[in-house]
Amino acid sequence: MQKRIEEEPHLRHVEKDVLIPKMMREKAKELCSDKVEAFTECCKEGGFFMVFKCRKENAALKDCLTGYYKDPAFFEECKEEYLREREEYRRTGISSKYRKQNLPTNT
Repeated sequence: MQKRIEEEPHLRHVEKDVLIPKMMREKAKELCSDKVEAFTECCKEGGFFMVFKCRKENAALKDCLTGYYKDPAFFEECKEEYLREREEYRRTGISSKYRKQNLPTNT
């Protein structure tokens, strides 16, 4: 039997169904930030009647986010980013959350 040169990394259930979709949601919110902002402003102005008043903004936000959630290329992009972060964590023992923070310097 011949070994594959580069094997697909194994993803656990929680990685595939929880962690990568979480990353997708966070990135999609950034990419749809104009629609998120419009919906937030509408909700602040609408008060109790925001359910009725902000339907247009809510639909636009939902369409934008859903477009990213259903895009297989976006999933692959987020999966590759997740795998890079996982590999870096396994190599260093430092999670990306702490790696992105500025370390204090002696100046």
